[in-house]
Amino acid sequence: MKNVHKIVSWGTASLWLLVGLVLGCGGALHATAKESLILASPNGQLVAEVSIDKHISYTLTQGDKLLLLPSRLSLEVAEVKKLLDKPQLAKVSRRSVDEVIAPTLPTKSKEIRDHFNEMTIELAQQVSIVFRAYNNGIAYRFVTRIPGQVQVDDELVEYNFSQGDSAWLPVEEGFYSHNERSYIQKPLVQFKRDTLSSLPALVATANAKILITESDLQDYPGLWLKGTGKNALAGTFARFPTKVEMEPNSDRNEPVKARAKYLAITKGERAFPWRILAVAKNDAELLTNQLVYQLAEPSRIADTSWIKPGKVAWDWYNTNNLFGVDFKAGVNTQTYKHYIDFAAEYGLEYVILDEGWYNLGDLLSTAPNMNIEELVAYGKQKNVKIVLWVIWKTLDLQFEAAFDRFEKLGVAGIKVDFMQRDDQGMVNYYWKVTEEAAKRKLLVNLHGAYKPAGLQRTFPNAITREGVKGLEWNKWSYESTPEHNVTLPFIRMVAGAMDYTPGAMSNGIGPAAFKNVKFDGKAPDHQDFSIRFTRPMSQTTRVHQMAMFSVFESPMQMMADTPSNYRKEAESAGFIAKVPAVWDETRVLHAAVGDYLVVARRSGSNWFIGAMGDEFAHELTVDLSFLPAGSFAMESFADGINADFWAEDYQRSERQVSRSDRFTIKLAPAGGWTARLTPLK
Repeated sequence: MKNVHKIVSWGTASLWLLVGLVLGCGGALHATAKESLILASPNGQLVAEVSIDKHISYTLTQGDKLLLLPSRLSLEVAEVKKLLDKPQLAKVSRRSVDEVIAPTLPTKSKEIRDHFNEMTIELAQQVSIVFRAYNNGIAYRFVTRIPGQVQVDDELVEYNFSQGDSAWLPVEEGFYSHNERSYIQKPLVQFKRDTLSSLPALVATANAKILITESDLQDYPGLWLKGTGKNALAGTFARFPTKVEMEPNSDRNEPVKARAKYLAITKGERAFPWRILAVAKNDAELLTNQLVYQLAEPSRIADTSWIKPGKVAWDWYNTNNLFGVDFKAGVNTQTYKHYIDFAAEYGLEYVILDEGWYNLGDLLSTAPNMNIEELVAYGKQKNVKIVLWVIWKTLDLQFEAAFDRFEKLGVAGIKVDFMQRDDQGMVNYYWKVTEEAAKRKLLVNLHGAYKPAGLQRTFPNAITREGVKGLEWNKWSYESTPEHNVTLPFIRMVAGAMDYTPGAMSNGIGPAAFKNVKFDGKAPDHQDFSIRFTRPMSQTTRVHQMAMFSVFESPMQMMADTPSNYRKEAESAGFIAKVPAVWDETRVLHAAVGDYLVVARRSGSNWFIGAMGDEFAHELTVDLSFLPAGSFAMESFADGINADFWAEDYQRSERQVSRSDRFTIKLAPAGGWTARLTPLK
């Protein structure tokens, strides 16, 4: 990481105590009543008040509005049974930081202003609690000072909200999960005690939206949430697995059969993950929040010049369906040479070889009709790099030998799949794989994965990950809906890059949108979308899919459809191929969670705009006043006049624009709009 500039100020024991304290000389601060400490954001708008009494709790206020009611926090460590019982305040130190971070892979901006006020509360019980206040959220973490290893039995995480507050939760069936969920929105009180949710989750209060997630997750299980049947959410964790068992005839599914009573055995002198409350006064602010990245450990990779973003020609979604070729398409060398030719023709940087390239269960083998060495060499001639899909368990069993093979082959990276857990052991596996890959200059795409939690900053070769219900769900369900698509950027994408795998060229209007489409005053009695595993389609218009490339963030961005379909739809594919995978700047023009959004992004001197809507039609104004002075050539794609019935209908236009231009765009149900703006000399 490169710090463009850095301003740090320090202060110790600069306490704002709301009750009288008797200051001990070099010892604990002994109080006769409850102690309260105040930490404000740099702009003074967000204020966290930490109370230390029989237990520790905190509140969060924005201006004069209380966002978070008193919520307790605690850490239970076996070696110090009463770690935070009757906490005693020893010392408080404060600092303010204002620096600029330059991400290796900028998903939102090439520079991030990291501006915060920090308060470290040191307790006599060998633990500190560090609070940070940013203008767009707060976070806290525990830091322990216990020699040797410790057993963490539990962690108390509470989020108490006000009556009437609601939430979007990715509700789960259990801790064994791909974390590919739809978001359930309803009042908090309606989430019962047995409701389990992964992260991130979004809470709507009367005055702000609050996204709950975590960062710097290392050697520790991931945080989940439980409903309470009240206006509150409670933290919960997958406890340490003591027995795992592979499913019969499976190379990938290893569910947990028994768990310990504790969360983790870990170092006693360490910092624990950050608990984040990202605060947005309006929906647009969620799309530019980068607290997960800011709070992660800086990069451990000194030379990151080999870590290159780009687009990927992907095979699995389209089941290697090629047509108009003179060979039998399938998992064979000739098919993948065709993918490489397509990638080279359209300027794509990567081709992925998904399931089938090796004999399952043995990463040292190669499937019949596949020659990986020949494909890597052929790709090198065409300036296209190869990424190999692998099953996590097979990789774990053949770890050194498999990595030796990947390095010898000269592939660019690996896609590791089907982990489906985030207990301490599996979290450590993510770090183990990514660190080993970094040593060998290999990129890593994590699938069957939990949400991003800071790894991408610490090891930027962890270039993207799944943990999202993506386009592939159209192959077997109705759940990848337009509303889902315009919910993801406000929740899941706030945590980090998401490998949604967009770009379907076969498009149909699904049941979610059709119920809101009228023809001659009547709703149609059929739907255009159908579930097809081997020839899948989207539940959106064509332009909705095209706009995803400017809206969805992933430094390794898949083009999911078949090369044959892209060549057939060369106008759409040509536009998509030119959309960058990383960005210098992001502007949000319109935003409403689950309804619509319009995002403008800059790469160099070019701007790209993507607009996406839910199952309803929308008219939105695009104001180009964010542009610099001068004229731009704008190529745009809009839903065609018949896109509400024939989803592949679109209209391409060209015009000259400048920062003084304002115009209205019309989104069909499940629709979109997208444009590229290039400066004129």
